[in-house]
Amino acid sequence: MLFAIIVVPIAVLTLLFIAEVAWGLRPLPQDLLTAGSYTATVVVPAHDEESGISAMLARLTACSNGIADVLVVADNCNDKTAELARQTGAKVIERNDAERIGKGFALEFARAYLKDLRPEVVIVVDADCTIDKESLQQLISATGETQKPCQAVNLLMAPTSSSPLVEVSTFAFLIKNLIRQRGLQRLADRAHLTGTGMAFPWALFEQCHLATSSIVEDLSLGVSLAEKRQPPMLIERALVTSPAASLEGTMAQRRRWEGGYLQLSRTVAPRLMLNSILKLNFRGVLAAADLMIPPIALLAILNLAALVLLLVASAFNSSAVPLAAFQAAMMAACGLAVLITWALEGRRILPLAHLPLIPLYVLRKIPHYAAIMISGAPRQWLRGER
Repeated sequence: MLFAIIVVPIAVLTLLFIAEVAWGLRPLPQDLLTAGSYTATVVVPAHDEESGISAMLARLTACSNGIADVLVVADNCNDKTAELARQTGAKVIERNDAERIGKGFALEFARAYLKDLRPEVVIVVDADCTIDKESLQQLISATGETQKPCQAVNLLMAPTSSSPLVEVSTFAFLIKNLIRQRGLQRLADRAHLTGTGMAFPWALFEQCHLATSSIVEDLSLGVSLAEKRQPPMLIERALVTSPAASLEGTMAQRRRWEGGYLQLSRTVAPRLMLNSILKLNFRGVLAAADLMIPPIALLAILNLAALVLLLVASAFNSSAVPLAAFQAAMMAACGLAVLITWALEGRRILPLAHLPLIPLYVLRKIPHYAAIMISGAPRQWLRGER
């Protein structure tokens, strides 16, 4: 009985992960939208981004020409971010507040500036990201037509000189931000906001609770909007990309985000689950269950720990043998789901020769999760080297 109590929750979460991946393997059926006559502003929160802000804004202003204005929020900068941004022709506003630190406060500052202009659509793009004109048009049109928050597919691109483990991490990011987002959209009719490439109708943007220092402010905002019956939707024809950080920077960023995610999962998901059950809202139950699924590396570690425990128990108690066999089957099914995902979507990111490094990546993250358990997630954004 004790072993079942340990194994069953892990098995349920693993089955949910497999189901979400299975439903996310195919692209979403979405119509190609043409640019509507919606006024739009792209907001770029930027903190100490002088090394890349000029090139980023040159690309952004070129693809937004005629369809959107660009507004840069130089937030608590100690470098030439604001000066370089102005040289590209973008509108720049500066915020300096050492007490209120975080992207949410920068977005609130942008909203206050836009209050009189009231663009019909507001798009948020991070200062290290790239978006093309078609993606921008798709986001503006989808948001304007549906009056719902919309999220582009947000992916990392590992440079050719990246560590193989960074490529593995980038593949894990693809599973989270493309495959599982597709699955969640199909199963629960919603997606998560991922911080960049997200768009809002002005009527909704002006009401959002933005001023927060939450380390997962984007995810939290998406959950809050879904509770208000304004769930974000994934616009798969829109793509925003950013360069992967160094291995050390990648691990630091993952610790920050995953720590915040696990905290949100622990504190918010049970309440959402209970409310959805009481309202007989099946899609809400699936959305709450999605929040309970741990990051893929942690899910693998939990499954491995459960299998080892059951194998040891089987040596002393034959009643644990069926549970051990079931756990092994679950791990095999999960591994197969990841392998199929790689074959369909991941080969351009993770070469076949580096595929066997996935277990090493998982094991390397054990100290990462131990640090989260002991000291929690970092409370501020940790920028990785780019």
